Amino acid sequence: MGEYIKTNIYIWKILELSIYTHYMLQEKVIVGSEEWCSFPILGIPTIKARVDSGAKTSALHAINIAPFIKEGENWVKFDINPIQNNVKTVIHCESKLVDKRIVKSSSGFREQRYVIGSELEIGGKKWAIEITLTNRDSMGFRMLLGREAMSGRVLVDPEQKYLLGEPTSDILKNLYKTSEKAVTGLRIGLLASNKELYSNKRIMEAGEMRGHEMHFLNIKECYMKLDATTPEIHYRGGRILNDFDAIIPRIRPSITFYGCALTRQFEALKVYCLNSAAAITQSRDKLYSLQLLLNHGVDIPTTGFANSPLDTNDLIKMVGGPPLIVKLLEGTQGKGVVLAETKKAAESVINAFKSLNANILVQEFIKEANGKDIRCFVIDGKVVAAIQREAMPGEFRANIHLGGTASIIKVTAEEKRIAIKATKAMDLKVAGVDIIRSAKGPLLLEVNSSPGLEGIEGATNKDIAGEMILAIEKNFKHKL
Repeated sequence: MGEYIKTNIYIWKILELSIYTHYMLQEKVIVGSEEWCSFPILGIPTIKARVDSGAKTSALHAINIAPFIKEGENWVKFDINPIQNNVKTVIHCESKLVDKRIVKSSSGFREQRYVIGSELEIGGKKWAIEITLTNRDSMGFRMLLGREAMSGRVLVDPEQKYLLGEPTSDILKNLYKTSEKAVTGLRIGLLASNKELYSNKRIMEAGEMRGHEMHFLNIKECYMKLDATTPEIHYRGGRILNDFDAIIPRIRPSITFYGCALTRQFEALKVYCLNSAAAITQSRDKLYSLQLLLNHGVDIPTTGFANSPLDTNDLIKMVGGPPLIVKLLEGTQGKGVVLAETKKAAESVINAFKSLNANILVQEFIKEANGKDIRCFVIDGKVVAAIQREAMPGEFRANIHLGGTASIIKVTAEEKRIAIKATKAMDLKVAGVDIIRSAKGPLLLEVNSSPGLEGIEGATNKDIAGEMILAIEKNFKHKL
């Protein structure tokens, strides 16, 4: 009898668990690893989301983010291109601000993000969630659905996709038919090498967002006709490029000569170039640029220059002895830069470069900087954003290309002054100015005429690409 009762109790518990499980499954939305959802309050009828239970907070793609006060409360307005690879479709949103938080992205950048609250609609159900706003142009999805938004309401089947359905292109077109922006602005060319680079994609999108006709021009596919009466620039297939209002040159160091020749040709055609060929050329000559900066009263670390020096000892002594930095004059993005911690190591590195018959810079090592430097992004005479870059453990120099990290920093008035003065000295409209903090004050390391946008936009959440387009508009006094 006792065994019979125990068996019945066991069966009832199984039935009870089965009923509870069935009830819970009915209450929860079952999703795959990718799903379409919507935010009715924000006016977003549908958007594709990456479902990621590994991410704590949900994130929404946003650009042109701007906080404002509404009826005495903090709000934020922003724009979103809800459809991937479509910058013509724009939704203008605004929402009450919930918070500002430092978030570490999947790429390792620490950035301050605005946090809003909104109602998520998915699988026929609605509930309130918190969302961080960030530029997700480099990501595959405009929306990331994190575990906090899903907790207690969603079950994930990671092997499936679009369990809740997927809109057709015709449905998307109909949903967003009133969100298309007409092209009414300038004809702008981006003169560069790789269309898929984050910086180049952002500039193209920023221009299109503001109503301009944007064209990517591959430097290697351009060629010139030098003629006293009818100078021309041709593109692959014979297309003539003489009808541009403005050009944004973003020239790789390896093709500086040809890229600047093309930029000069555009200038000869009376096309406005955001950075001139002369300014780019002198910024790429590390020795000349340092001499130019010193002539304009900008302080730099003590530096020696030689062409395969015969007197290595005196060159080392000239910059204060080891530890010191040895650089190849033609090096870029941290390549060809070596820290020599002892006199013997310095002699070995310099002698190795001697064998290459290479021009080298020898520079004092600022130990107190502790592997950190500051990148100020200057546009049209103004510091529009600044980040602190920190080297990887074991590295001596901050470099995002070599795995360093970036974070927001408040620069001093003196550091801003140096960045602006250096940019003016180089005659650049757009520049990334690298500054190091030393015991004797801020020192300038380098001025970059084609600075990358990914690190600084990711860390600061600022629309730097948009600021570059605004600088062109200002030149034309163009109003949208």
